[in-house]
Amino acid sequence: MQPIIRLDRVTKRFGHETALDDVSLEVPPGVVFALLGENGAGKTTAIRLMLGLTEPSAGSVEVLGLDSQTHGLEIRRQVGYVPERPTFYDWMTVSEVGWFTAGFYGDGYETRYRELATEFQLPLGRKIKALSKGMRAKVGLSLAMAHQPKLLVLDEPTSGLDTLVRREFLESMVELTAAGQSVLLSSHQISEVERVADIVAIIRGGRLLLVEPLDELKAAVRQLTVTLSDGAVAPPRLAGELLCERHHGRQWQMIVRSPSNDQDQRPDNEFELLRDDPSVRDLEIHTPSLEEIFVAYLKSASEPAEGVDYEHAEPSAVIEDASQ
Repeated sequence: MQPIIRLDRVTKRFGHETALDDVSLEVPPGVVFALLGENGAGKTTAIRLMLGLTEPSAGSVEVLGLDSQTHGLEIRRQVGYVPERPTFYDWMTVSEVGWFTAGFYGDGYETRYRELATEFQLPLGRKIKALSKGMRAKVGLSLAMAHQPKLLVLDEPTSGLDTLVRREFLESMVELTAAGQSVLLSSHQISEVERVADIVAIIRGGRLLLVEPLDELKAAVRQLTVTLSDGAVAPPRLAGELLCERHHGRQWQMIVRSPSNDQDQRPDNEFELLRDDPSVRDLEIHTPSLEEIFVAYLKSASEPAEGVDYEHAEPSAVIEDASQ
């Protein structure tokens, strides 16, 4: 199937600053695609490029099969967009803002908007300025969904919302994809994204570090806690990619990605072999959260391990102490 979003070697510069650096990715239809990164990583710039609100310095962007540079207006008509801070005419009521926005869309928009507002338990007669931040966010989502877009783009949509409202907001994204629509979710609320995302992309300093289905990512990454035997100075080296490590005394904690491409070969089986090494006194293995994986990838990008090729290392080799 044709990707609903495609970025091909996209770079965006603002003067001497590079906001996006040679980014390529594809988003298939019918998924929740999470774009993860710290504030200033380039997430909002990527969204503005997709919507045709700015042009790339190099590369190309397609959304719904349309080039964002030449068909930006048509893309914005077809896409539902909820920015981090939606702007409304505060003197309007919840009902009136739907009536006003309906003028930009086809028949049926206002009816669907009122249905969504009722579903979100919004007071139709109350003025926007009297709404809580959570209710304003629901107004923005109702407006973005009322024309039944194939793609919904959310830029930090739950920022500042209380826990219950954030949960309701994100659960509605799952319902959308179940109906065949697609969601691009840009966020730094990693623990909540983990509940709804099908595919995750991690971006740091404008560079794309990872694009992968979430279930495959979590199946491949493990956190190991290794307690060394007396006299041992470092744990055995592992085949695979060491994302980050730290140690205190004889206890080492590592987040490692398995080198195996076999979906049936779980990394637990590979790492269990460490128990037979004489330098290992105790070993604990667990699957890290998406937030822990996210932090590990950021650390890996900023402070790569030196002197060790973890991707091609032999299991019998030895991890070098990165603090040396």
